[in-house]
Amino acid sequence: MSQQIQAFCTTRQGGQSKSPFNSLNLGLNAGDDATDVLQNRSILRAALPAEPVWLKQIHGVKVSTPASRSALGNGPFEADASVTNIQNEVLAILTADCMPVLFTSRRGDVIGAAHAGWRGLSCGILENTIDEMIALSPGLTTSDIYAWMGPAIGPSAFEVGEDVLQAFAQQDQGVLFKAFIPIVETPGKYLADLYLLARDRLRLMGIEQIEGGEFCTVNDPERFFSYRRDKVTGRFASLIWISNIA
Repeated sequence: MSQQIQAFCTTRQGGQSKSPFNSLNLGLNAGDDATDVLQNRSILRAALPAEPVWLKQIHGVKVSTPASRSALGNGPFEADASVTNIQNEVLAILTADCMPVLFTSRRGDVIGAAHAGWRGLSCGILENTIDEMIALSPGLTTSDIYAWMGPAIGPSAFEVGEDVLQAFAQQDQGVLFKAFIPIVETPGKYLADLYLLARDRLRLMGIEQIEGGEFCTVNDPERFFSYRRDKVTGRFASLIWISNIA
């Protein structure tokens, strides 16, 4: 992977927000005091080359591109993923159980960031993100793309119903029997492995360089916000950019 690519994920520590958003809540729509959130974003901004491209995430499959952002003007941009080939343009995804997925080309000339909850994942948000990255980098193939799956709800905590299973069953994903484990004492309920589902879809696209997937937001209350665990909670960010330092 190119040394030009910079990326990191925040935790819930180091901010100004009060309980239950304590303390580095970066989500303006979580119910927290806006002044505290903006102060938290200022703390984050000090570690970045530019203000992040903030998205209005709606569990959809739309991807924000440099061209669409230029046409729309100021954000936040309604989309669940973003891509760029512009140096120091910081892409950001906010989550609190859904999976953030960061992408880069091997050359480091184009990057992407996606918000992949089960709805977006089943409907193609990862595929759409990859398509837009390829559109920005002529000649790029999926075998030259790296992916990192950030902190999300883990397979021991993600209880879902038949509707979620069916959303993926319609896609003919071969890992369904491994990704959905029936809960014997609760008919119609399953423990779902979001990481496995994402990894499978990425490999079906030809992406083999896949890292991450070892966290569980629900079971790590010291580091991560979790909507499933707390209901009222903050959001942490996963960020990536192309540095101008080669």
